[in-house]
Amino acid sequence: MIQKVISNFARNKQSERRQSIRRNLLRLEAKIGGQVFGKIPAGHSREFFCLDEHSWVWHEEWIDHNGNRQSMTTRYEIRPSGLIKVQNGHYQPVSYEEAKRFKVATDRYFKRVRSEIYASI
Repeated sequence: MIQKVISNFARNKQSERRQSIRRNLLRLEAKIGGQVFGKIPAGHSREFFCLDEHSWVWHEEWIDHNGNRQSMTTRYEIRPSGLIKVQNGHYQPVSYEEAKRFKVATDRYFKRVRSEIYASI
């Protein structure tokens, strides 16, 4: 009985450690991704990252001219029918021009993430 408890505890600790590593890597990727669009203005934070093979997230926060915190999250879904943008629960297909910019951004993201995080692994 005690051996089973110890085994479960060890398995849970290992799972927690993997999850923690994954979260930390995702944070690093998001930070790098936020920089692929150029300089981030003072007072802003920006993240762009690959959530899974079909989903990308862009998140930006800033302080507006009245001193209020603002934020915008955009999720991009890659579907067989095309690229879909989701904002505030509204789904819409992206234009051809936006899809081209998205492709450039994801290419830059993968290049930087590979070289800055995973090259030494």
